[in-house]
Amino acid sequence: MATEIQNPNILVLATGGSIAQTSPDVPTLTGKSLLNAIPEFQNEAGIVVEQISQVSSPDVTADHWLVLARRINMAAVDDQIHGIVVTHGTDTLEETAFFLHLTVKSDKPVVVVGAMRRPYSLGADGAANLRDGIVLAGWPEARGRGVLVVLNSEIHSARDVSKTNCNLDAFKSPDFGILGQMVGGRPHFYRRVERRHTLGTAFPAALFRLPRVAIVYSHVGVTPDILGAVAASGYEGIVWAGTGSGSLPMAIRPAATGIVKSGLAFVRSSRVNCGHVKRNDEVDDDALGLITADSLNPQKARILLMLSLTQSRDPVKIQELFDTH
Repeated sequence: MATEIQNPNILVLATGGSIAQTSPDVPTLTGKSLLNAIPEFQNEAGIVVEQISQVSSPDVTADHWLVLARRINMAAVDDQIHGIVVTHGTDTLEETAFFLHLTVKSDKPVVVVGAMRRPYSLGADGAANLRDGIVLAGWPEARGRGVLVVLNSEIHSARDVSKTNCNLDAFKSPDFGILGQMVGGRPHFYRRVERRHTLGTAFPAALFRLPRVAIVYSHVGVTPDILGAVAASGYEGIVWAGTGSGSLPMAIRPAATGIVKSGLAFVRSSRVNCGHVKRNDEVDDDALGLITADSLNPQKARILLMLSLTQSRDPVKIQELFDTH
């Protein structure tokens, strides 16, 4: 079955990553080279490719996010562009996708794709994922669903998806499942995301700086000095990746309370796929001034906290953002 493009005017923004990596260390292929690997799109005049960056995903920074979001928001107001695809390395793909999910101010489809196998590997998946991403970005029913991630023929919400292993089926949405599937080159949707995204978020399109937020990982024997070191390093917030439902050990609680009193935001999240970090369950969050991460994993809780701190320092107001986004 031939690949269908409903709206051919698609902007592809290439950022590097394993999908473009022909050597062990550096992504070398350009976005145009990636597109040339898909025979059915080689003569498609409506697909425009721009090279935004050329980095491996572990090297992506907040500055890369800000540049990418600004370019997407600029492109989204162009009536000639119907959808946008971002090629990205898989290690931090879920983080970039979630940041865009919260900061892109358009209902046009934005699709993030990557590859688990590099182009020189047997059974490389980059071309197939990029093809699916381009089709999905041009599909009318993809509008208004927030930022999407498509790999291995599965369509995920940027809010829910996570890289769970290093195999071909690495990307999963553990708590809520996929949004849909690519079947025979066509998207098939089964659900929507109810939490606020894109046009509905509390965050502005024009951002030029993000507050510094650290993730502190809990473990047996964890001591409070690590929190003090983070606080002394100029961070504006901490995400606690706790055991179970975001447990906060007794030895840590005085330090956490002191950090909150000093003006830093403190979010309890879980280092495991626990579903939902319940408020006032493990600790009295209200009394301590803590924020709970809802169903977000630590890395996504960090992104939402960074954005929330651009709006408020009040833990009650930040909690409202976590409860709705």
